[in-house]
Formats: sequence, structure tokens, C-alpha cells
Amino acid sequence: MKTFSLVAAGALAALALSPLNASADGWYSNAPRSYEVTITNVSATTFTPLLVVAHRKSVSLFEAGSEASDELALLAEDGATGPFVDLLGTLPNVIGDVETTDGLLAPGQSVTVRLDTTRPFNRISVAAMLLPTNDAFVGLNTVRAPRYSWQTLDYTAIGYDAGSEPNDELCVNIPGPQCGGIGSSPDAGGEGYIRVSPGIHGEGDLAASQYDWRNPVARVSIQRVSSN
Repeated sequence: MKTFSLVAAGALAALALSPLNASADGWYSNAPRSYEVTITNVSATTFTPLLVVAHRKSVSLFEAGSEASDELALLAEDGATGPFVDLLGTLPNVIGDVETTDGLLAPGQSVTVRLDTTRPFNRISVAAMLLPTNDAFVGLNTVRAPRYSWQTLDYTAIGYDAGSEPNDELCVNIPGPQCGGIGSSPDAGGEGYIRVSPGIHGEGDLAASQYDWRNPVARVSIQRVSSN
């Protein structure tokens, strides 16, 4: 599996902005901004704790059609946010804030996360494992945050397959309350690339009538709550 990388080459070396570097609209580039990100589960699946990130537009947590990073594979197979959080914490030039939620998010439930950052980190990404699946995850990747304090932007997020584990739909290979199996399986193989999830087909221990879904799987509302 790949390690996490930035979409824009050379982004790690770029843009340590000066506090006196004013933007074209007269706002200072390091002006504080806060966003409330509300995620609503509109699917038949359950979300593991969510990873919510404010970052520069050069950052992409995943890319459809490409191989999943080790950090994404762990999130998609085991619901583990820790490795991603640790990695993003080493990238202060491109990552503004990283937050995670507590507990599971059941169908129909919502959770709100506050991100406290500064003006350059105006892109938002969200990810969490979908239960019960082998390696499916809800993903919202590098969407624009609201520019104005009165503005709210609404997005829908779909379910992806990380391609890092076979979709055998066997409970022994699926963690969480529905199955109680094991999580990550780094040597199991898989499709080898991130794709839109095909859902649950009822091929193993999971009934499609109970656990299958159709995209989108989440509604994400981003509100700017700071006045600067």
C-alpha cells in the first residue's frame, strides 16, 4: 500500500505565510476562522468515529482510482483514525486542524465538529469506516469551506471502497457491533484501488436487504462561525 502523499508536488515546502501578508480582499492571511461541520448519516450503515480535517487546497486524503494509503486502509478496514491523525499532525504547513468524533454514528443520527484554524486552511475533508463492511468508507474530499461568516455550504458524501481488502462480507473479517470480527488485514489483498463502493451483495454473512445502501451515504453541512 502507498503512504499518504499530497496531490500538489512540493506542497510541504510551500507557503509559510507571514502575519503581515495581507490578502487581496484586505484580510490578513493568518486571520482566525472557525467552522462547524455537521455530518448526518443518511444510509443504512453505521459510521465509525469520523476524521474531520481543515487543510490547504493542495491536500487530498484519498483519490479515487489510486491505491489507498496505509493510513486510509487502516481507517477503512478497522475504523482507526489514530494513524491518520498522527500523520497529519506532522504537516503544520498544510494542515490547519484535525478533529475526530467519539463513538458510532447510527443511521439517521448527526454529529457536529468544530474546526479552529486560519484563513489559508479553507478546504475540508471527512472520512470514516462504514459498518458492517470489509473496507468501505464515507469520504468527502477537499471541499471548499464557507468564505463568509453568514455562509453555510451543504455537500453530500458517498461510500467508497478502499480496495485494500477482499469484499468477502464474512463477519470474521469485519469489526464492529454487527459482526465483532477482526479489523485490519494488511496481507489480504484487494482490488488495489479506491472506487465507489458496490455495497453489500449478501455473498457472506450479511443480508443485502438489511445492510445494503445506495449513495450518497452522508449529508455534510459546513458553517463558518467566526466573525474575522
